[in-house]
Amino acid sequence: MWAVSTVTMLVLAGILPDFQLQSADDESTTRLAMTAALGAGAFGLLSALVWPLLVRLLLLVPALVLGLLVFFLNGSLLIVALHLVPSGDSEAAPETAVIVAAVMSAVASATGGALAVRDDDAYRRRLYRLADRRRRALPPGPSSPGTVFMQLDGVGHDLLLAAVGKGLMPTVARWLGEGAGAGERPTHRLTAWRTDWSSQTGASQLGILHGSNHDVPAFRWYEKAAREVMVCNRPTSAAELQRRAIDRTGDGGLLSADGASRGNLFSGGADEQALVLSIATKRRDRRNRSRAGYFAYFSDPANAVRTALSFIAEVGREIGQSTRARVRKARPRVSRGGLYPFVRAFATVVERDVVVAAVMGDMFAGRTAVYADLVAYDEVAHHSGPFGRDVEKVLERLDRALALIEKAAEHAPRPYRLVVLSDHGQSPGETFRARYGLGLGDLVRAGCGLPVPRRARRTHSGAEARAAVRAALRRPVEEGGEQHRPSRRRSEPIVLASGNLGLVSFPDVPHRMTKEEIDARHPALLTTLANHPGIGFLLVRSERHGGVVLGAYGAEIPVDRLDGDPGPLEVFGPGAADAVRRTHSFPSTADIMVNSAFDPADGEVLAFEEQIGSHGGLGGAQGRPFLLSPVALSAPVDDGQDLVGAEHVHRVLRRWLREANGPQVPVEAEPEERAA
Repeated sequence: MWAVSTVTMLVLAGILPDFQLQSADDESTTRLAMTAALGAGAFGLLSALVWPLLVRLLLLVPALVLGLLVFFLNGSLLIVALHLVPSGDSEAAPETAVIVAAVMSAVASATGGALAVRDDDAYRRRLYRLADRRRRALPPGPSSPGTVFMQLDGVGHDLLLAAVGKGLMPTVARWLGEGAGAGERPTHRLTAWRTDWSSQTGASQLGILHGSNHDVPAFRWYEKAAREVMVCNRPTSAAELQRRAIDRTGDGGLLSADGASRGNLFSGGADEQALVLSIATKRRDRRNRSRAGYFAYFSDPANAVRTALSFIAEVGREIGQSTRARVRKARPRVSRGGLYPFVRAFATVVERDVVVAAVMGDMFAGRTAVYADLVAYDEVAHHSGPFGRDVEKVLERLDRALALIEKAAEHAPRPYRLVVLSDHGQSPGETFRARYGLGLGDLVRAGCGLPVPRRARRTHSGAEARAAVRAALRRPVEEGGEQHRPSRRRSEPIVLASGNLGLVSFPDVPHRMTKEEIDARHPALLTTLANHPGIGFLLVRSERHGGVVLGAYGAEIPVDRLDGDPGPLEVFGPGAADAVRRTHSFPSTADIMVNSAFDPADGEVLAFEEQIGSHGGLGGAQGRPFLLSPVALSAPVDDGQDLVGAEHVHRVLRRWLREANGPQVPVEAEPEERAA
């Protein structure tokens, strides 16, 4: 501000003949610049200290008179400032002083606005002003409280507690009565919940918003009936999954009564939607046009400046962090080059700013229920790991976003209850490929006797896999040129990954294959996978038992006996058997479901994708998200009970909406009752 004011004063001194910064006999550049700097500084200080007092004294003056006095008083402050400069030779004619003071004030205001856009308080006040017209147009506000659900994507229960303990999230700490506010009565309660086997946003958010995530076995899977790969973050797949959930429950969703959905995969039945993936393929019209999306946000230049500056800073931060990781030769590590710095900046800055502004707009408009997703932590943790300095900065900014929304509630036309939750956690660990030198697809091909890349054949794991093939087939497999192939031409398996959960499907078989069929077709495949040290267990269908879990050393346990003998599932903790049984019942479950190994000592899993912070299967923090709710709401579950599955979370959130005594969420029966 001082530098810009100095330059402005120098420019005006060169343009206006009656404005002189020093005597004509000493025009050295250095002295001229010093005089301008001192004059600008004095004018700035007088404006900051004296001007508020003058305005307070003149509050009783009629507005028109005050408007005329403003220019005179501002010019007078400039003349005083020039006399305070040590040289004592600077001067300006009274009428010129008015012009100079007006121009300098305008430039200072513009500069201050550009700098203040990175300040949360200034940003919040600007959003309040933008919402004034909307708020005044509302009828008298409803007395029943509204509810805002903020999803912190990928932030696990234990990670949240650790962040609070480190002082990274003071807003959350204050709600819990910890940190700087220790000793104060908590306003929120923290509850851990357990995800389904598919611990990822698609399954969790579909269940939370629409009450059913039936037949969503992973983030991506092959559906034999439709002969296509479903991917939860593909717009067409998201739209289809939402349609299926609505058909199954007979309910539009959690937000179907005066709700808003912001930054989510699914709409939740909301009338107001912005950045919602499931409607991305629809033609926009009055009914689904976003009023608080990108265009609404960036129509304000100050918002654009704030976000652009933060975007550039985030790109630089990512480049610096990845460079340090390479220099330190940090392990585990994945590639973070190419466009990733810009992808990260979009997720951590642009998406965050747009969603937060949209939520605040919804609160100013008095909406009954709002559900929004902030994906910043999840994106960074995939590439930087779930812990460390890289993600700590992200957690701090997420806490600031919560503080912004909390402050906005004070100016809303109705009271609001702020519920914060996550859809899953993140488990650390190096990738399967980095540990063993080959990917899951290579291992499956080796087990099927299909050609594998030379780099995979040269690895220890690749050699082990091929040795298992030779032993199972009891025939030699050529090490050179031509590899062993099945005697008949068959379609090759489709191998998909969702974090540390792998799915193997044979597309030429129209039904879900049984263990007996797989063994007859590829005798070495299941043995190769089950005995691999990087794989925890397999789930396959069985003609004899209905379904079996396979582990190392020939472990084979029917799914209906897992409670008595969990076998390879024991290391994955309570609830693993129920999660596996539920997925086994899905029509679209893959021919072979593969869960990576899990080390409970350090909580590490092995991702089948190139991620060092992963989620999607069983093992560690990924399956233990959190629910942070106001104590004014009823407890999510009774003491001694567990909150299990996204569908259970949906029922809890619907109960809280009913408790608000506002517009009711239309519901006739719980999903389980209707399904029965």
